[in-house]
Amino acid sequence: MTTEQTSNGDFEPEENAAVEAAVAGTDLDDVLFIGTALAPFFLEDPHTGDARASFEALAALDAEAAGEDWPFVDTEEARSALRHMQEGLAAGIDDEDLMWAYRRLFVGPGRLVAPPWGSVYTDHECVIFGESTLDLRAWMRDHGIERITDERTPEDHIGLMLAMLSFLVQERPELVDEYAADHLLTWAPHYLEQLEQAAEHPFYEGLARLTRRSLEGLQQERQLDVTVPRFYR
Repeated sequence: MTTEQTSNGDFEPEENAAVEAAVAGTDLDDVLFIGTALAPFFLEDPHTGDARASFEALAALDAEAAGEDWPFVDTEEARSALRHMQEGLAAGIDDEDLMWAYRRLFVGPGRLVAPPWGSVYTDHECVIFGESTLDLRAWMRDHGIERITDERTPEDHIGLMLAMLSFLVQERPELVDEYAADHLLTWAPHYLEQLEQAAEHPFYEGLARLTRRSLEGLQQERQLDVTVPRFYR
């Protein structure tokens, strides 16, 4: 079976996989939730992207109730991060400060202060398409997971990797822990800490903190053994 990922981060199977909805004895609904809920904010420009509904839902959220229910994260930490994100949306989704914050952090022009690709941190030359990117690409190929994007787009973008986490829960649940331990958790918390420090906007500060805490909690909850590489940035 071959599975494909669309350019906006969604993964689509060419055939319906004959796999179980979850690994025996585990519940992956919370993993699905964090991937689905958080990926669009990393992938989509708030002005020109396709995630307007996600931004609107976040702005209207009851942060107190959502923080209590947020998986893998202490209630007060989740509430604080969600309130911070809502503070960043107080001027509206069309606010230019929000738009420019996204573009400064994820698009450019200019040097990105916290690039969203894993190999920038794990490759000794701090480049995209580094060794960790190629390792992820090989892993995807070995498991029949194919990306539909320009070859110039690295697979290890944080938003794409969160989207893949959701895809694996739904289509290849037996691969979730391996993927998270070997390819996502190795670098994402380090990157997200840098993103929070560099964000200079409450929405993306809160997003970075909430995503980092969610992934750290996921690792602890699922008892994943993660080998942290040397970071060069």
